[in-house]
Amino acid sequence: MIAMKNFLLSTALMLMIVSTADAAEIELGTSEMYSPSERNAAIKKILIEFKEWTGCELHSLRFFGDQCNSPENIRWMNALGEARGFTRKFSECIEFVSDFHSPKDAYGAWEADSEYEGWQWWLARVDRNDEWHLLTWGY
Repeated sequence: MIAMKNFLLSTALMLMIVSTADAAEIELGTSEMYSPSERNAAIKKILIEFKEWTGCELHSLRFFGDQCNSPENIRWMNALGEARGFTRKFSECIEFVSDFHSPKDAYGAWEADSEYEGWQWWLARVDRNDEWHLLTWGY
């Protein structure tokens, strides 16, 4: 019962965040490693970041799959974390891929009024009791 309430609360929170990202298509996919609520927690971090991208319109965000949680990618996440001051070592990572449209007026790294497809989002955590940390995004 508590798990169902947590799932429903998580889903309601996701709907509120997604609505601020122009109701993008969110694909949780399937995972043998991460529950829907764990994937939703990672998505929430991504959507909070994306919301700050003024003028960008998110079309879709999808879970890339369990294969991203490889020893090589864990080492990469730990290198990124260390560069950002994390002292604890990550043991899990997760990847999502998005498609979005850039603002009509170019700024920063964006091409004006352009579609971006396959934009990667990488998050890591120390263990299942830790929150996801958004460490990098881009191609």
